[in-house]
Amino acid sequence: MANFRTHITVAAAGGMLIAYAGWKGQWWPPSQAVVMIALVTFGGILPDIDADRSHSIRLIFNLLSVPALVLGALLLQPWLTPGALLIACGGIYFCVRYLAGVLFSRLTVHRGVWHSLLAGGLCSLLTAALSFNLLNQPAWLAWSHGAATLVGFLIHLSLDEIYSVDLEGARLKRSFGTALKLGDSRRPMSNLLMLIATLTLIPWVPPWSVLGELLHQGSLLWR
Repeated sequence: MANFRTHITVAAAGGMLIAYAGWKGQWWPPSQAVVMIALVTFGGILPDIDADRSHSIRLIFNLLSVPALVLGALLLQPWLTPGALLIACGGIYFCVRYLAGVLFSRLTVHRGVWHSLLAGGLCSLLTAALSFNLLNQPAWLAWSHGAATLVGFLIHLSLDEIYSVDLEGARLKRSFGTALKLGDSRRPMSNLLMLIATLTLIPWVPPWSVLGELLHQGSLLWR
């Protein structure tokens, strides 16, 4: 399978291509182009969140600890004194950065449901919902953020499948078919839980009509 450096390098290159195309099409200013690159790159390492003691899982939870800290401070500020707020934020940072990664690695299996199109859809919708509702971004931009995460996710899955083909030996490795799949056929309960989580996001995502228009404009851009 592709290693961490390959995943993050190829995803970053894909993010640059998408950011440039969107900037050329006047979809977003240069500042948003940087955000798009970051989201595609993040999506490019996200499937390996289920890999125990990998570079990806450490980096992902390190990155997630910062917005979790900020969100916790914003939500708890009206209810806590400054001293209590400081302690609570410290606890949030510690839990997300250190404990969440350990817990996640125990509850997941590498190349399981997180290496699937279902997981990619969940992460895409979650990104769009957070951008639209929490960050108050316009619907078209929120959907763009979700699409960028999905593109990075698909780059990761595609690379894993490409690296599962042994060209020299003209054979398929045992890992072939374990990444770019609809769901985890060995663990139907994991699929069901992820599907439920995905469906719960539907009321929170931006209007679907905006996504349709965005896809239409994107198809015109690449002609």
